[in-house]
Amino acid sequence: MTDKALSIDHVCKDRGKTRVLDTINLSLAPGQRVALLGHNGAGKSTLIKSILGLTPIHGGAIRIGNATPGSNQARRETAYLPEAVSFHSALTGREQLTLFAQLSGAKADVPGLLDRVGLSDALDRRIGTYSKGMRQRLGLAQVLLGQPKVALLDEPTSGLDPISRQDLYAIIDELAAQGTAVLIASHALTEVEARTDRIAIMRKGRMVADDTLNNLSALAGLPIRLKVRASANPDVLAAELDGSRINGAAVELLCSPEDKMEALRRIAGMGDAVADVEMTPPKLEDLYRHYAQEEMQ
Repeated sequence: MTDKALSIDHVCKDRGKTRVLDTINLSLAPGQRVALLGHNGAGKSTLIKSILGLTPIHGGAIRIGNATPGSNQARRETAYLPEAVSFHSALTGREQLTLFAQLSGAKADVPGLLDRVGLSDALDRRIGTYSKGMRQRLGLAQVLLGQPKVALLDEPTSGLDPISRQDLYAIIDELAAQGTAVLIASHALTEVEARTDRIAIMRKGRMVADDTLNNLSALAGLPIRLKVRASANPDVLAAELDGSRINGAAVELLCSPEDKMEALRRIAGMGDAVADVEMTPPKLEDLYRHYAQEEMQ
């Protein structure tokens, strides 16, 4: 038995003479939400296909709980939402989801699921009349069928408006709360920064980072930005603090996390010359550029 919902152990995959997955290690415990990031061609889609059992691996092992990818048990316990989700255009939302429920053997409250993803007003409309965002919502309703142990979401907010994106992450939170491990492949860094427990970053088929945002930030050693707004003369402030003038009346300083408190004490020592201070730690975009820098050049 295993306490991991998804285990990826030293997985390798070759395509001709090119190694597209190189000794990948990744695990998700029940209820964890992990963001999978990487430049186009980094290997994210290949890894997801390997988890689903759609493409063979050439080394290592993948387990969904105690099941191997592609087995009947793994298929029952895994849900997948592709970026380009597609359904039969002649069916209604109710008919399509009912069909999926019958195929999976799940007893489902189809109208309730469609209402949960915001499609209650369109459950009897043909899918051919749905917008891309509505089809994405229908795909999410399919993910909710059967309470999967692992949910693989590939760009799940594609085609959704801002409010729909918030609703989607609320549902992802509910999935995680009921014990589903959720792996989210996404380029929407601002979204996953706030709504996931861990960040995994791939580069050229290798896993180059896998940790919490705080730990990745500490390991990267990226500077903290301090923006100091002057009350009167920003040039004096810039000279005293050894900072750079920005936006006319402000000064920017860069400091390491270890030097943050000393920098704040220096700023406080300037007294009334300082009108305001803003502190900005490294964001996920900065960390992504740091860890995936070879791909970003």
